[in-house]
Amino acid sequence: MTTNRARTVFLLAHTGRSAAIRSAELVVKGLLRSGIGVRALEDEAADLPLPDDVQLVKEATPQCLDGCELLIVLGGDGTLLRGAEFARASGVPMLGVNLGRVGFLAEAERDDLDRVVDRVVMKAYEVEERMTVDVVVHKNGDIVHTDWALNEAAVQKVSAEKLLEVVLEIDGRPVTGFGCDGIVCATPTGSTAYAFSAGGPVVWPEVEALLMVPISAHALFAKPLVTSPDSVLAVEVQPDTSHGVLWCDGRRMVELPQGARVEVRRGAVPVRLARLHHASFTDRLVAKFALPVSGWRGRPH
Repeated sequence: MTTNRARTVFLLAHTGRSAAIRSAELVVKGLLRSGIGVRALEDEAADLPLPDDVQLVKEATPQCLDGCELLIVLGGDGTLLRGAEFARASGVPMLGVNLGRVGFLAEAERDDLDRVVDRVVMKAYEVEERMTVDVVVHKNGDIVHTDWALNEAAVQKVSAEKLLEVVLEIDGRPVTGFGCDGIVCATPTGSTAYAFSAGGPVVWPEVEALLMVPISAHALFAKPLVTSPDSVLAVEVQPDTSHGVLWCDGRRMVELPQGARVEVRRGAVPVRLARLHHASFTDRLVAKFALPVSGWRGRPH
């Protein structure tokens, strides 16, 4: 079939995984065979068996996705979060194929590659928006750092032998203070990630909310909190404690000095995810965590 360059898909893959290399080859050949152009990063292409007619770009900037209708990401959670950075900055929907362990952001597994290609060719996918958070770090009233996250912004201690002393605030009012290993401020999307590991609740993606989950807090009241999506969450690192660090999606880190204040609010820019089917989040949850559901008889008829 003659290639129709009016449609272009961007491919992002974890080239360190042999499974990603094989998957990329299958996806690229399937798309090109169906007349859809493929674009990729030049430094990744060196490790992938890509045909010569794949468009290569040198710089990993949001502009490299200009004209692309979809971003296909092949890899584990880290690669999917990297893809989310491209998707948010460019506005291009991301379709993730999980090659890792859990992959809640992924829409398909490695065994579904043929179906992925077919659905992309037919444009048989829908796009949904996922809430993000914007993060601002203050010191002595000045803004010293800004960031964002799809899953979570986590304030953590640095020293293994010392607790991080913090005070939590919601909507301008103090809630509690204690020593802890850290605080996770998460979105519903991130409720199944770091916040889940810290003992937070699982929140369905269509629920608009913000989560504040303590990590190993030395306190009687240190329960996970679920707030309005319009709330402003704040974590104040006390002046008499050791400094901490801020991690956004486990990918971007900045040191927090003593007395730093981290504010987390609903993000101005969402991440758009491509969906291939209408499977409920409940089914996804059961499948991803291999939850035992044998014996279920279904609702009465």
